[in-house]
Amino acid sequence: MKTNLSRRGFLGAATLLAALPGYLACKPFLVNPCRDPALDGLMDSPWLTRAWEGLDPAQVWDCHVHLAGIGDSGGGLAVGRRLLSLWHPVLYSQRLFYLNAGCVSGMPGTVDENYVRRLALLVRGMPAGVKALVFAFDWFHDDNGLPAADRSTFHVPGDYARRMAAEQPDVFEWAASIHPYRSDAVDQLEAAAAQGAKAVKWLPAAQNIDPASKRCDAFFAALARLRLPLISHCGAEKAAQGTSMEHLGNPLKLRRALDAGVRVIVAHCASIGRDEDLDAPGKKRTSFELFARLMDRPEWQGRLFGDISAIALRNRKPSVIRTLLARDDWHGRLLNGSDYPLPGILPLTSPAALAADGLLPKEAVADLEVLRQHNPLYFDLALKRNLRWQGKSFPAKVFETRAFFEAI
Repeated sequence: MKTNLSRRGFLGAATLLAALPGYLACKPFLVNPCRDPALDGLMDSPWLTRAWEGLDPAQVWDCHVHLAGIGDSGGGLAVGRRLLSLWHPVLYSQRLFYLNAGCVSGMPGTVDENYVRRLALLVRGMPAGVKALVFAFDWFHDDNGLPAADRSTFHVPGDYARRMAAEQPDVFEWAASIHPYRSDAVDQLEAAAAQGAKAVKWLPAAQNIDPASKRCDAFFAALARLRLPLISHCGAEKAAQGTSMEHLGNPLKLRRALDAGVRVIVAHCASIGRDEDLDAPGKKRTSFELFARLMDRPEWQGRLFGDISAIALRNRKPSVIRTLLARDDWHGRLLNGSDYPLPGILPLTSPAALAADGLLPKEAVADLEVLRQHNPLYFDLALKRNLRWQGKSFPAKVFETRAFFEAI
C-alpha cells in the first residue's frame, strides 16, 4: 500500500506556498524564491572563487542528496500519511517546506518530475563534472521483515533512483536503500551493486533497523564482499520524525558493521542529539562524542567515515564545526554532502550566525545569501569551503569524494 498526496491536499499546500513568496518577495527569509540557477552577477565573487580553489570538479560528488516527490510520476514514490495530516502539524509543515525547497510547483502530475528537473539544473549550475549521489529510501519494515507503508515517512524505490541516474548520468549517481530484515535483502543488494549503486542508505529510526542486531550479519557480510559503503544516519532525527526509535541511531550500534569489514559513513557526523553510552550503561553523551570515540579507534581508520552534511544547520552547535575543522587528522575520512533539499529551506542555515560565531568571514555573508536563492547546492558547497577556525579549513579532499565511491 502507498499513500500519495491527493489533488485537494496538493492544491492546499500549493496555495499556501504560492501566497507566501509574494508577501516576502522583498526579503526572502522563510520561503525559497527558486530563482534562476544562472549566477551571472556572482561569478566574480571571491567567495565563489575560493570555493573551487584546488578542487577538480570532475572529482566532486555531493554524497548526500535526497530524491522526493508525491508519487504523481508513476515511479512508486510515496509520502507517509502523517505528513499529509493536519493532526501532525510539525510533519505537515515540514512537507510543505520540503516541497518549496525542491521548487516543485505546478499542478498535480508534475511534482516528481519538477523536483528532479530542478535538482539537475542545480548540479549543472556548478562547474562541469560535479555530480549528486541521489538516494533511494526503503519502507519501514516490521520485525518480521515486512514493509509497513502506514508507518513509513516516505518511500523512494531503488528502481526510481537507478533510473534517474541512468537517464542523466552526467549529473547523477545513485545509492540503494535496502532493509536488512527483508527475506530478499542480500539478493536485492547484489542486484543493486550490479546495476551501479554506489552505496546503501539507511535511516534506522525511520525504517526500524537496529544496526547492532545479528539479523544484519548476512547483509553486512555482503556489503563487505561487494565493497559497497553503508551511509547510516546517526544521532537525533529531525527530518523524518514520527517514530519512537531514536535509540537505533546510536553511533555505537555501527560497531557490528565495522567489525564485519563494512565501510561505514556516519551521516552528519552524528552532529545532533544524545544517545546512551553503551560502554557505560545508564549514562548519556552527545551523539557527536560517541562518533568521535569511534573515529579515534585505530582499527577502524580505514572503515569509518563521516559525511559533513547538515553540520552548518542552525540546530547544530558551533562547537561541532570547530571540532571538525580543528581535527585535521580526521579530514581524510570526511566526505561532503549537502542533505538536499535542506539547504533550500532558508530558515535552517544562517551565514550571518556562522560569521558571528567566528566561523565564516562576515564579508562572505551577502554573496552566500544571494547564491542560496539561486542554487542551494552551490551555496552549501561554497559555505563549507569558506568555513574557517583558527586558521584551519576543510581541504579539497573532503569534497573530492568520487574516488571513495568508485573504490569498489
